[in-house]
Amino acid sequence: MDSTETSMTSPSGGGRAASDALKLAEIQSWLSSLFDQANRQVPDLTLTPASISHLHSLASLSQSRSQASAIVAADLRQKAAEYRSEAARIKEILSAAGLGREHLSPASVASAQAVAGVANLLGIRDTETGSFFVANADMVLRKADVAETRAKVQKESKMLLEYTRKAITKLAELKKMLLKFENEFSLHEEQMHQWQKNLAILDSKERQYTSQLANFQGMLNRVGYTSDINHGVLMQLAEEKKDLEKKTKPLLETLKSYHELPPDKMLAALAIEEKRREYAASEKYLDDILHSAYNASQL
Repeated sequence: MDSTETSMTSPSGGGRAASDALKLAEIQSWLSSLFDQANRQVPDLTLTPASISHLHSLASLSQSRSQASAIVAADLRQKAAEYRSEAARIKEILSAAGLGREHLSPASVASAQAVAGVANLLGIRDTETGSFFVANADMVLRKADVAETRAKVQKESKMLLEYTRKAITKLAELKKMLLKFENEFSLHEEQMHQWQKNLAILDSKERQYTSQLANFQGMLNRVGYTSDINHGVLMQLAEEKKDLEKKTKPLLETLKSYHELPPDKMLAALAIEEKRREYAASEKYLDDILHSAYNASQL
């Protein structure tokens, strides 16, 4: 293996170099043991501080696990030796009692093997009835747990199935709605274009009516219309006109009666002239009242 390519320039370079050398020795020992087991030579490696640190971590982990595996293997080998010794002792006892395997019938051997198989399946180390009962009870409990879990899973599966069915139904409804909207799109699009045209017409009408309103407002301003001339004022003037018509109606009836005057022209002319003056005075009175009401509304 090549030497390590590192540069130790820090103040603590001596201590770091010693640590790296120790790590490198451990790595070389670890690699040698691994490749010796495979009957191969350790390849030449160019190591850096980072690779040395990484390989040292792997070596430490591998050695610790190897030690643990060796301890477990030794324990298992010891237990196997004890089991073989116990088996030999039991075999000797059974042979002395005439119960050896060579003395048993094939049916007995098959039954014993079946009992052993059941014991191995249940995870028990002996064939005592109590051990079988305990293992059977444990199996029953585990079966109950599995049945409970299975029932829970089935319930959840049914719920998920119901949700899936509802989701499928909803998806079908949404697809139908989408197809309906796609089919109605052309109709609504045509209607929308018609609304746009109507909107353009309404916009033009709005500008026309706004212009007419401005013209009418100018005309009202020119004739002297004000907001004081409202419906109430006009109704009041109409009532006063009716009162004046009631007052002038007898005078008109009197003028009509003059058609029946005697043929005396002088008296008839005087009477007619008098009635004309009364009628003119009544009209002047009516005009004065209308003007006074109009002026009062402007104030």
